Order: sequence, then C-alpha cells, then structure tokens
Amino acid sequence: MNPFKLLFAIFIFIPIIEVYLLIQVGSWIGVVPTVLLVITTAMMGVSMLKSQGLSTLMDAQRSLASGQVPAFQLLEGAALLVSGALLLTPGFVTDFIGFLGLIPVTRKMIVNAFLSRATISGIHMGGEGGHHSFDQREEGVVVDGEFHEKQSKVLR
Repeated sequence: MNPFKLLFAIFIFIPIIEVYLLIQVGSWIGVVPTVLLVITTAMMGVSMLKSQGLSTLMDAQRSLASGQVPAFQLLEGAALLVSGALLLTPGFVTDFIGFLGLIPVTRKMIVNAFLSRATISGIHMGGEGGHHSFDQREEGVVVDGEFHEKQSKVLR
C-alpha cells in the first residue's frame, strides 16, 4: 500500500475511532471520570516516558563510550518520541499504542521489526561505489585516499 494513503487513512480513521470510544466510555462511566481517565493516562505516560527516555539516553552514552554507534538507541529514542506524542493525544487507542512503545520489550520488538523491514527494503548507508576504492569515470580514474600537508622550511 502507498505510504501516503496509509497515513491519510490513519489520520482519518483514528480520530473517528477515538471520538467513538470517548463517547462510549463517557456514557458508560460518566463524562468527568472519562476526562480524568484521559488526563491520568497522559500523566502516567509522561512519567514513564521520562524514566524510559533517561534509560535510553544512558544506553546511548554507554555505546558511545565503548566506541560504538548508538543506532539502536537512537531508534528507541525515536520510538519513545512517537509514544510520547501518542500519549499526549487524548484518546484510548493512541494511549494504548503509546504505552506499547514505552514498554521496553515491545519497544525493542517494534525497533527490530522496523530494522528488519528497512534492511529488506534496501535502505542502507553509503552510495553507489561506496565499497570501491577506484571509480571509473569519463574524466579518468579517481582514487580515494587521504593526504597530510606538511609545512616545509624555506631556505634563504
């Protein structure tokens, strides 16, 4: 499915579902308890987001200290950012999805699923010729390399 059509469908149907659920829960337990429930889930989510975000930040710092690129931790941070936005959005469906992103086990599953799909889709770093040290073009042969400029003393 086209990603833009999917996003369009999400932006249309999620609010409709959220409003329907808010009305149903409001008619079942009352308006004030429903509003308090939405506010409580948002506050709980922000609290969990803070602790999980700090934990992910510390993991990223440990990776950097050991000389590794914290790619997984960066993706976890992005998942936490999306989860936080979902938790601050009023509604039960978005809260549920947001809380799934805050649970470390499910967040790792989400990030791993994204990584496996990204690899299958062919998303990779580097470009054409990124693995070659020589590049044959019309202008001639281009050799990748490094150089160090040294200052020479001028003799008088």
